[in-house]
Amino acid sequence: MTGRKKKAQISVYLDPDVMAMLSDFAARREQSLSLIAEAAIASFLSPDDAQRREAVVAKRLDQIDRRLTRIERDVGISVETMAVFIRFWLTTTPALPEPAAQAARAMAGKRYDAFITALGRRLAQGPKLRQEIVEDVGEAPAGEEKTAS
Repeated sequence: MTGRKKKAQISVYLDPDVMAMLSDFAARREQSLSLIAEAAIASFLSPDDAQRREAVVAKRLDQIDRRLTRIERDVGISVETMAVFIRFWLTTTPALPEPAAQAARAMAGKRYDAFITALGRRLAQGPKLRQEIVEDVGEAPAGEEKTAS
């Protein structure tokens, strides 16, 4: 039976902050400082360390890409919603005569405040417009085509 090789001892100097983190980590894991330091050095020197880091970075980039895709979609929905509303409003709202226009301007502040209040409630409670659109488009009856206006 062959005997186990004796481990070599080294002395290293650690920054007090690094030493505190090492001590805290070892205490949480209920492991010795030597075992944690040995594992960290082995991981650092491991040839597959670069591949592991690359995999982690690739995973994070994929997550970021999915989030950006959702943001791009949501912004597109917002822009289209605003454009449809503006087009509808401009085509259905006639110009007001001057006396009525003055009254409308006086009422505009109150209506705007009511709009902001309603928007705040809608954002706080949900569902979001983007969720409703997905549900509406996804639930189109069979035989009907999904169209974008």
